[in-house]
Amino acid sequence: MRKTYLSMIAAAGILAACSSPKTEEAAAEDSTAVVAAPAEEWISLFDGQTLNGWSKYGGGEVGKGWKVENGEFFLDAANKANWADGDGGDIVTNEEYENFHFKTEWKISQNGNSGIIFLVHESPEFERTYQTGLEMQVLDNDGHPDGKIISHRAGDLYDLIISSQEMAKPVGEWNQAEVIVNQGKLDLILNGVTVVSTTLWTPEWEALVADSKFKDMPGFGKYKKGKIALQDHGDVVHYRNVMIKKL
Repeated sequence: MRKTYLSMIAAAGILAACSSPKTEEAAAEDSTAVVAAPAEEWISLFDGQTLNGWSKYGGGEVGKGWKVENGEFFLDAANKANWADGDGGDIVTNEEYENFHFKTEWKISQNGNSGIIFLVHESPEFERTYQTGLEMQVLDNDGHPDGKIISHRAGDLYDLIISSQEMAKPVGEWNQAEVIVNQGKLDLILNGVTVVSTTLWTPEWEALVADSKFKDMPGFGKYKKGKIALQDHGDVVHYRNVMIKKL
């Protein structure tokens, strides 16, 4: 039977503060400071020509299996028989992020599988990105066997929460994926629709993990700050327009 999960929405408290009356001059200064404060900007994580800013998970430069062409980059898994050892593998951002809005476009190959993994803690004790990070699934729903598994379809919070709607486009078409983590609130957006919304690190979240394939991974979902990873699942996958905004 198809399992559904209710998102837990954290109640926000309203804080009231009392202050002494301010002079008109002081109030004007405060107003000016607010207006002058710069808004957070989107930061590009892909310059369209190189994979500067990324590295191979576990250390070292990005393997030659990841290639850049025509303003996008892709895992050239169709030619992996020609790879030298270590040319593939998951890639991660050099920087860690805590509260953020990440977005990219992905295009999967026929029967393909990949994933956007976030809050990844890179450490020798964890051999794989998914041992700590959460995954927004990237998949050919119709062609890959995972498409037949509840909570393993494109847009799902992998093995944890199914998408509220099926929003993935057919193989060969670009999909826009967004991941928002802010003060424990998690939203996954696929092609403009919020398909997963939940709250991390609550008792309900812990129960969800305990009922998943990650239950025996002590580092899974524990880190509130981490890297963004793009997964090498052995299939051709393309990415472009990769950017992030710190919240």
